[in-house]
Amino acid sequence: MVMRLGAAICGTAFVLACSSAAMARTEFDASRRVVSGAATIVGAASMYNPYEPGYQEGGLRTATGERYDPSAWAAAIQTNLRGRFGGVRHAGRPNYALVESAGKRVIVKINDVGPLTPGRVIDFNKQTMRYFDPTLRRGVIHSVKVTPLPGNHWTPGPIAQR
Repeated sequence: MVMRLGAAICGTAFVLACSSAAMARTEFDASRRVVSGAATIVGAASMYNPYEPGYQEGGLRTATGERYDPSAWAAAIQTNLRGRFGGVRHAGRPNYALVESAGKRVIVKINDVGPLTPGRVIDFNKQTMRYFDPTLRRGVIHSVKVTPLPGNHWTPGPIAQR
């Protein structure tokens, strides 16, 4: 009885692991197809977090009306680029982007506008910045590629590399 239960648990874990890998591969393939036809924006990225002292930009609510969440995979797109993302407005549908830098790729939810610093095209929240800069000491990530993703079926987070 115990062996059957152990085998069932092991089998279930194996199926879940395989399906997670397949799902990540599918999102990776889908994002690759989208990137080929989309207009990519290249520039610098910084971080914003209204809960930490010294950050003057933004507030506790994002442009979409959501509360700022430092642990979400989210970002603020430069105000004059908001049209490329279908508009970023209060109670609007979610907008997503593929962000690439230094061999890392992540899908982020564009739920705010900014950055106010000239030369920056996107501001990451804390979670996203930590992905590109684990120490959070660089301050600015250069040569970031931001590609708008169509639709609202994306799952924010890192994309597995092949």
